[in-house]
Amino acid sequence: MSDFWRRALVYPFFLVLVTLFVWVTAGAFPAALFLAAGLALRLYTHLRNLAAFDRWVSDPDGQEVPDGTALWEDVFSKLNKLTKQRRKEREQHADALHQMEQATSALPEGVVILDEADRIEWCNPLAEHHFGLDSERDIGQQITYLARQPEFVGYLEKNNFTEPLVLRGARHDDLVLSIKMIAYGSSKRLLISRDITHLERIETMRRDFVANVSHELRTPLTVVNGFVETMQDMPNLENDMARRALQLMGNQTSRMESLVNDLLTLSRLENEQNTLHEEEVDIPKLLRTLYEEGRSLSNGQHRIQLKVDSEARLSGSADELHSAFGNLVTNAIRYTPPGGEIVVCWSEQPDGHTVFSVRDSGIGIAPQHISRLTERFYRVDRSRSRETGGTGLGLAIVKHIVIRHQAQLNIISEEGKGSTFSIVFPARRRLAGAAAASS
Repeated sequence: MSDFWRRALVYPFFLVLVTLFVWVTAGAFPAALFLAAGLALRLYTHLRNLAAFDRWVSDPDGQEVPDGTALWEDVFSKLNKLTKQRRKEREQHADALHQMEQATSALPEGVVILDEADRIEWCNPLAEHHFGLDSERDIGQQITYLARQPEFVGYLEKNNFTEPLVLRGARHDDLVLSIKMIAYGSSKRLLISRDITHLERIETMRRDFVANVSHELRTPLTVVNGFVETMQDMPNLENDMARRALQLMGNQTSRMESLVNDLLTLSRLENEQNTLHEEEVDIPKLLRTLYEEGRSLSNGQHRIQLKVDSEARLSGSADELHSAFGNLVTNAIRYTPPGGEIVVCWSEQPDGHTVFSVRDSGIGIAPQHISRLTERFYRVDRSRSRETGGTGLGLAIVKHIVIRHQAQLNIISEEGKGSTFSIVFPARRRLAGAAAASS
């Protein structure tokens, strides 16, 4: 038998013994009175301790646990230890939370904790500045009630947070934020905002500098190249060294002209004021033009095939699509050895997406290079790129055109076995065409 039950039964046991003794010595009536008085005293003790417990429960943080009497003494003692332990743990949690709040307040990013309905549960001071929030007044409010920019609302509704959102004019006209959403727990989300206004200004200065320098270089390069070509055509040029020097000068000026043209194209594509010129683009006709251009560039050294499996047209910029498709076809020819095969294809997927792809049997690309191919001036093999006349900007141009058309660039390649570059266009850009054909 446990100690609790031994102590609980001591009082009634002795009460019964004394009652029996009174019954034997004084009679039944005095014994009954004695038993009733003993039970009443015991009941009073329990009620008094229960009342003390009730008072403590009504305000456990404002008063200490009662001392208690009899059996209640042990109960209150254990409850007191448990309460102190819980209070200590609560203080530790509060200290940890306070330290976390201090740490997040010191972060260079704004942080907002959102629940499953995008209601604000907590935010740090920087997030208050970025979105115009009040950490006391706006807790429990939906974030879209307070930050109402259409781009931000669409970003939350899209529920695709693989890429950050660049939000301009979030709080002030000159404030530019980079916003990232991170899901955690079962249904909560972390909204992280970063002020990139300074970076945007630097990037704008860089683009302006590149554009201005490219414009300034274009005219003198054209003049120099014109003089070089004129001197190469002179009939009395008999010095082999001079002829060789003029040929090298002509090659380098032509390459610099290509570089300047690509820089100007890239600056134009990066210019936010340069909106996409929407028009109906006859893709099959454009591909047949690119097919002829590719054959001319290859000069019979490659087997080039054109497969048009869909007559669907696109809504977009004909010039930009010509540039993007042309860059991919040109790269395939440049990096495929003579005798190799290049297949240019236009197809349509069951979900309505349309796909332009270029497959070659060229040198291929190692896996570690694929993620960086669209960076400016990134070359897998610098010497080979220069030999083939590449500027290192072609795929960067393709990337920007793809983004402007809400499309996706996919690259599949294996070193020594060729590459496949595909541009997948969303179904909303597809325009109906004639019956499908192949050539």
